[in-house]
Amino acid sequence: RPHRTELYEDPPSGCWPIVYSPDYNITFMGLEKLHPFDAGKWGKVIDFLKEEKLIADDLIVQAREATDEDLLVVHTRRYLNKLKWSFVVATITEIPPVAFLPNFVVQRKVLKPLRTQTGGTIMAGKLAVDRGWAINVGGGFHHCSGDRGGGFCAYADITLAIKFLFERVQGVSRATIIDLDAHQGNGHERDFMDDPRVYIMDAYNRYIYPGDGFAKRAIKRRVELEWGTEDTEYLQKVHTHVEGALNEFRPDVVVYNAGTDVLDGDPLGGLAISPQGIVKRDEVVFRAARSRRIPILMVTSGGYQKRTARIIADSILNLHGLGLLGKERAACAVGSSSVDQMIRDSAKDFSNLSLQ
Repeated sequence: RPHRTELYEDPPSGCWPIVYSPDYNITFMGLEKLHPFDAGKWGKVIDFLKEEKLIADDLIVQAREATDEDLLVVHTRRYLNKLKWSFVVATITEIPPVAFLPNFVVQRKVLKPLRTQTGGTIMAGKLAVDRGWAINVGGGFHHCSGDRGGGFCAYADITLAIKFLFERVQGVSRATIIDLDAHQGNGHERDFMDDPRVYIMDAYNRYIYPGDGFAKRAIKRRVELEWGTEDTEYLQKVHTHVEGALNEFRPDVVVYNAGTDVLDGDPLGGLAISPQGIVKRDEVVFRAARSRRIPILMVTSGGYQKRTARIIADSILNLHGLGLLGKERAACAVGSSSVDQMIRDSAKDFSNLSLQ
């Protein structure tokens, strides 16, 4: 029998299936600046979406932190215990000074944000199946598997979201992962190595981290890209292979790892995709899933430049403008709020929402 989790409780009424928490952002005495990752990018995405009046605080689903019991659905107890050593976390997050911090500080300032994003991905999995789509504005830790982390990824949120769906949601027994981060998604590949229920498509720069030859055996549709690949070739390959993947294997849910580290100038990605190319790429993936009525969960994954938050926001605005995010919000379960509160909520909804 599955354990009891708060991550699968219905969010309050009137929410968009966009999951976020201010706890996603990693800020600690400037240490986060020692990694090329913009550790506040998730909050900036939300700020841009608020400026454009797409969302308001009370209309997004508040992510909850994944508990140890949640994490043990995939992770070994031995691996979770390893994270109690600061030097292990320093290695995984690639921020060496973290090794010298007391572990209670590391837990609160580094791992809690990552656990909250992981909870957000698990929540977004159920929302996607309920609503047809969901976006976790964080997550996408695709280098982490059940027994090891790496590449800034301490928890296997993609694997967790899929296993939660398989165990808890009737009618979900097949999943497709479309991983378009610039790096190979070796974490979920190791986790689903011999699982016929999961189809993995991965497009990545063949020359960069992690170069995990063993994990590559799990990829059903492998698209290895050259240094400096540009928009035209990239979008043509994404289109061909996403369509091919969804024609070859009909999943009950798509998990889309939408890394923005494919952006031209990214210090780690080594590809040369324009901001417009990334927006178009996300549109191609959503169109393929939505036209087949396959629920899609998007996570934001890697992206190491200051301008990536704006691009993610622009992409979500574009998906909304094209009607790929559904014309209206399906109401969440109302719970026990009073009639007065419901009237106030709906009045606020009208003032906050620019629905098409």
